[in-house]
Amino acid sequence: MAEIEYFYSAHSAYAYIGSAKFMDIVRAAGQEIIHKPFDLRAAVAVTGPGPTNGLTPQRRAYFSGREIERWAEARGAAIMQGRHPTYHSNGIALSNGMLIAGLQQGIDIDQLAHGMLEAHWRDDADLDDRDTLAIIGKAAGVDPVPLLDAAMSPEIQAIYDVNTKEAIERSVFGSPTYFVDGDMFYGQDHLELVERAIAKPFSGTWPRD
Repeated sequence: MAEIEYFYSAHSAYAYIGSAKFMDIVRAAGQEIIHKPFDLRAAVAVTGPGPTNGLTPQRRAYFSGREIERWAEARGAAIMQGRHPTYHSNGIALSNGMLIAGLQQGIDIDQLAHGMLEAHWRDDADLDDRDTLAIIGKAAGVDPVPLLDAAMSPEIQAIYDVNTKEAIERSVFGSPTYFVDGDMFYGQDHLELVERAIAKPFSGTWPRD
């Protein structure tokens, strides 16, 4: 079986757009996802190209606007039209920590992760609000209380830090980033390549010296 690693942040637009298709691909292959939620903001500050709010207005409107709209339509992912989530700049440690807590407690978090992404981009959910996350957790079929109680604990946040450091060390520069047996694919627009790599690895090696 291939090792399929998934580096993402619970508030990422492109992780949301690719989420359902990615999970379908992995499920159809009879495989499992190794979830690695990480601090996207911290990683981007190190690996570049820098936060999108530092781009020119025109480039930001394209990358964080038109591209999102088109890919969401192409993937069948419902999003708010004409604007970004109201709470997009809020903290991301609680939501990512909740996902990691689920992993540590032996829960399949596929649907929880998808539910967070969908709620943020479709329903304008605040992923830094405990009550909101509790609703998302229940909708995903998990008991949210133990996950939320653990999410900001030193133990869970230490794993979050490890994931972030690993992402930086492995040159992850955005969300989502997928690894198939160590071969890196950045962006949901590469999911067709991810699907091919699961079935038949590409020639060559990664990382390069």
